[in-house]
Amino acid sequence: MNAESIVSRVWSFCTTLRDDGVGYGDYLEQLTYLIFLKMAHEYSLPPRSRDVGIPEKYNWDSLDKKGADLETHYVELLRELGKKKGMLGQIFTKAQNKIQDPAKLSRLIAMVGETDWVILGADTKGDIYEGLLEKNAEDTKSGAGQYFTPRSLIQAIVDCMRPEPGQTIADPACGTGGFFLTAYDFLTDPNHYTLDKAQKRFLKHETFFGNEIVASTRRLCLMNMFLHNIGEIDDEDTAVSSNDALISPPSRMVDMVLANPPFGKKSSMTFTNEEGEQEKDELTYNRQDFWASTSNKQVNFVQHIRSMLKSTGRAAVVVPDNVLFEGGAGETVRQKLLETTELHTILRLPTGIFYANGVKANVLFFDNKPAQKDPCTKELWIYDYRTNVHHTLKKKPMRRADLQDFINCYNPENRHKRSETWHSENNPDGRWRKYSYGEVISRDKTSLDIFWLKDQSLADLDNLPEPDVLAEEIIENIEAGLNSFRAIAQSLNN
Repeated sequence: MNAESIVSRVWSFCTTLRDDGVGYGDYLEQLTYLIFLKMAHEYSLPPRSRDVGIPEKYNWDSLDKKGADLETHYVELLRELGKKKGMLGQIFTKAQNKIQDPAKLSRLIAMVGETDWVILGADTKGDIYEGLLEKNAEDTKSGAGQYFTPRSLIQAIVDCMRPEPGQTIADPACGTGGFFLTAYDFLTDPNHYTLDKAQKRFLKHETFFGNEIVASTRRLCLMNMFLHNIGEIDDEDTAVSSNDALISPPSRMVDMVLANPPFGKKSSMTFTNEEGEQEKDELTYNRQDFWASTSNKQVNFVQHIRSMLKSTGRAAVVVPDNVLFEGGAGETVRQKLLETTELHTILRLPTGIFYANGVKANVLFFDNKPAQKDPCTKELWIYDYRTNVHHTLKKKPMRRADLQDFINCYNPENRHKRSETWHSENNPDGRWRKYSYGEVISRDKTSLDIFWLKDQSLADLDNLPEPDVLAEEIIENIEAGLNSFRAIAQSLNN
């Protein structure tokens, strides 16, 4: 069976299950369990003959049951395999059966069983799974979009960062693994590198390290990486930890961090008060290696990511606007980042590219440096891809090609040779502009929320977007405002 027919069958059955109320996320989880079991079965057969730790009682052949017997056995199988160690236990941790109709479960098992997954190319398996992940992210009711960074943005970031063979790459909030897979594709592209055996082994087993605290998302990430040929089915330790990355200093230093930490509410923990009522308390991480203590999750992630880098390490981090201008701890962190690292580039992103509506975000690019007396940042380059840019998820999604001009300006081959496109007289509409350290540090609260282009929609009614695009933007802004008010109301109630 070829890849296209597999994809077609996977999608058609997903539609059937949605009629029963099984969403993309639940369907994707069941597929994950079954594909893993089928691949484990294939590995156990000659000539591989590998034991991946699945008891015979719960192997692929044990699913040859019907009706209530199948449902009862499947529930027991998920529970027992979740108690195992290594990748097996991580894939099945907190696993539940979401397909209540045994006949439909039996059909899904039969569909997975028709394919020899091990001999399928990594590209084919990966494309099938990535397509499902993206479809799941589009299902706004599930909230899965918060774990899915637009692949066009990830591709542009990786193209700028240009990871090299033998480098370690981390993501302390890795979601479904988008940064890892794109970096893997970059490293295995023969147009970039020709890898020897040692480099291929390092790439498969020692390159990637991540954290993801949501069990269902970590499961999808592990499966996504495994299907893309990262790690082994019988690994005792997995590349993705379930620990909260912010709790303690990093256990290892890495060459590169690529990350889009979670946006939204400040860190908090729930506890029961003396009256037996549930209350939330803002969570402040008191880490000796942090420059400032704060409950702002995004500011904490910036500090943590800097602490993960070797003295020659580099990072690209997606952050919301508040990280650029918030006072207090935010100001302290920005000053320290400018002093102790070379914060050389900011990409300002438009709204309409994330599955969470109304998000205003940026990408910070910075290189860690050995300790020195003078500030490490000499000049900061900013690319404004927000002002007068209009994207929507469905009708006008952002493509990799939309960021090509930014990549050209960034000049990945030698970022020390750059030329501004902005000029006060010759090109005041240029999107690429640099500022000296002195100019940046003298701004109120060391704000990095810097822009200079005029919003044409305010000045020229002829240049307004199409009515449907305008309507979607208005809806996005209203929803973003409502989310902010909900957060305020929640904090007042607490």
